[in-house]
Order: sequence, then structure tokens, then C-alpha cells
Amino acid sequence: QVQLVESGGGLVQAGGSLRLSCAASGITVSRNAMSWYRQAPGKQRDFVAGITSGGITNYFDAVKDRFTTLRDNDKNTVNLQMNSLKSEDTAVYYCSTRTADGYNYWGQGTQVTVSS
Repeated sequence: QVQLVESGGGLVQAGGSLRLSCAASGITVSRNAMSWYRQAPGKQRDFVAGITSGGITNYFDAVKDRFTTLRDNDKNTVNLQMNSLKSEDTAVYYCSTRTADGYNYWGQGTQVTVSS
């Protein structure tokens, strides 16, 4: 059974940094494309960052120069390093993956609040 558990969210001042982690079980993160999404209150869930099994990363334009996603294969986790945070980054952040059978898995989310 695939499980994704996010951690690392919290309250931070604008300009600060946070590092989110997504601990995976039931899959090997180095063999799966992993993605980060976020959902602000009253808005749809949007793509933030992704990393392919081959290590290729892509980002939402608004975070491209501030966020970095990395895999830690030893811990079977995917991290999202977020720097220069802005109030508009406030959202619940979710980790996601899609397995070979086409099923999308989501974590429970972690709240990030950026105060201005």
C-alpha cells in the first residue's frame, strides 16, 4: 500500500525559508515521478514542482527561482526547499505520485503560512 506523509510546514515570515519532506512507503521514490502541489483557501490545487524518476525537475513559474525539489534515496523521501517565501505561497502543500497502474496517491498535506 502506497503512503505519502508530508512534514515540515509551519508559520514563517516573508523572506524566510522552509523545507518540506514527503516520506514514502510502498513505492521507491527514485523509481517514480514525484510531485508537489498546493492549495490555498478557496482556490484549486495547483502544481508546484516535480521530479522524474530520471531526476529531471520542473517548477511552476512563480516558484522557479525560489523552490528546489530533491530526492533523498536513502530515506526514500522527496523534499521541497522553499526560500524567499512570500505571502502568496501560503497554502496546504501536498506530495503526490502516480503509480504504473495509473492511480494517483496523495499525502494528507502540510500547512505553510507566510506572514507579511
